[in-house]
Amino acid sequence: MTVRAERAGATREQILTAAERLFAEHGVFAVSNRQVSEAAGQGNNAAVGYHFGTKTDLVRAIVRKHTERIERIRRRMLAETAGSGEVRDWVACLVRPVTEHLDEMGNPTWFARFGAQVMTDPVLRDIMIDTALTSPALVEILGELRRCLPELPPEVRAERRDMTSHLMAHVCAERERALAEDTPTPRASWHDAATGLIDATVGLWTAPVTAPIMGPGGRTTSRKGSRR
Repeated sequence: MTVRAERAGATREQILTAAERLFAEHGVFAVSNRQVSEAAGQGNNAAVGYHFGTKTDLVRAIVRKHTERIERIRRRMLAETAGSGEVRDWVACLVRPVTEHLDEMGNPTWFARFGAQVMTDPVLRDIMIDTALTSPALVEILGELRRCLPELPPEVRAERRDMTSHLMAHVCAERERALAEDTPTPRASWHDAATGLIDATVGLWTAPVTAPIMGPGGRTTSRKGSRR
């Protein structure tokens, strides 16, 4: 690798780190490319555009950087869990790679808060989800989870999938924020936090379904339905 290529790589990494922190703390669209360049120690305000293109491309690059690291943990857990028919085991394969990655990075981190910010914007949220779904291990884990779940109506399955995404994003973000601010957390470690998140997620996916029906006068009432 040439000296020029090494410098370019170092600059890209500085920009990624600065952007992740600023986006996590202030929101993606509240931060300008100029602010990112300044925080990365770049005298050229066009550095972000030169190295990454649009802000959307920058967000995608941040997600990809972490996804590649998380993927290694997923592959290991996938191998360890192969053949299980337990919902909890496959939910753990969703949750623990993320929390283990956050734990490995030390404190402070910004990726969980960055993810929570991204999840609030429909376009950026799709980028994060689409990038994650390029992970072969994640696709296999999701398939195994679906195999173990009780039969659910398609609209309920979609609803609970969204609930799971937001639950994971915001629980991790709140713990990350508390650690950065040195305030108390409900659980002593990322491992314990993952255990609580797994408990809640298993409960979410295995909860009974209450199906809406139309009552007298066209008003919506509800009826508890059985899981088939």
